Amino acid sequence: MGVKINQLVQKDKKIITFKNLIGKKIAIDAFNVIFQFLAIIRGNDGTPLKDYNGNVTSHLSGILYRTVNIIEKDIKPIFVFDGRPNPLKQAEIDRRRQIRQEATKKYNEARDLGQVEEAAKFAQASSKLTSTMIEESKELIKALGVPIVQAKQDGEAQAAYLVNNNHAWAVGSQDYDSLLFGAERIVRNLSQNRTKKVRSTTVKVDLEWLNLPKILKSNKITHEQLVDIAILIGVDFYPGIEGIGAKTAFKYITDYGSIENILKQDIQIRKKSLNELLLIDQVNEVRKIFLNPIVEPNIPPLKWKKPDQEKIIEILCEQHNFNNERIISALNRIKRRAGSTQKTLDFF
Repeated sequence: MGVKINQLVQKDKKIITFKNLIGKKIAIDAFNVIFQFLAIIRGNDGTPLKDYNGNVTSHLSGILYRTVNIIEKDIKPIFVFDGRPNPLKQAEIDRRRQIRQEATKKYNEARDLGQVEEAAKFAQASSKLTSTMIEESKELIKALGVPIVQAKQDGEAQAAYLVNNNHAWAVGSQDYDSLLFGAERIVRNLSQNRTKKVRSTTVKVDLEWLNLPKILKSNKITHEQLVDIAILIGVDFYPGIEGIGAKTAFKYITDYGSIENILKQDIQIRKKSLNELLLIDQVNEVRKIFLNPIVEPNIPPLKWKKPDQEKIIEILCEQHNFNNERIISALNRIKRRAGSTQKTLDFF
């Protein structure tokens, strides 16, 4: 879902360029970007890329070309994969599954009727990440010479841990959830196309940088209060309180200080919460997830290696019918870059 706090962070977003990230280690939320690839790398009617056997390959195409783009710019990616989901996330997982099933049904109906634009509209929401896709993605990332970190639970929590313990400089994600997990820095749009279509217009997609301490200072709130604001709005582990958006949640927390104080003093919220004791129990559990997340603390030295061209060709061309020349051409971009400066040679 991704927490909807754009209104709170909008004024503190900074537009940066890839030059600002040269030599930086970026902990990429793997599920976040792979879902992007599955959603957007499709044909005109919304059909995902597939090999000759009908297996979806949009995720592999995205990983290859976007990772090459990142490495080519002297940025060191680290892919962080989700572990077993926290039990409190099950309701959100079920909600997403329902949305996906409904979107898939509408997509198939529109496609069968030849309604190309209508089919494409529902295609993105029908994306499904399977265990096979996850293992294929890991195999390709390793072949590209990029390190992988396996989270115990939430990938964004693990990525935040990497940043705050100097294993990475920033989290790379489209969502703001890493801020709730305490990540000091986030980079958005790292794996996005540099332009996108909005209705009939093509707009530029900028790299965005956010700094948690600056956001807290600008809004005159603490990290704990940011988490409370997010809980009121709704997060993956709690649906929020109906009718409360970012602006209202911010006002409540800045006026009262905490959710407990709101319940003591605001009759309207007390009525909406239905069961005050149950709400506080839930809030405390969700707070623990963000403020004391379950992470893997034992991080071995992260190493970036030269891409294994033979293995990459085996995965993409022999197993999934990718074009051999295009794959070699993409990998040659890294080789040419590596030969252009000593700084980039030191990358490996």
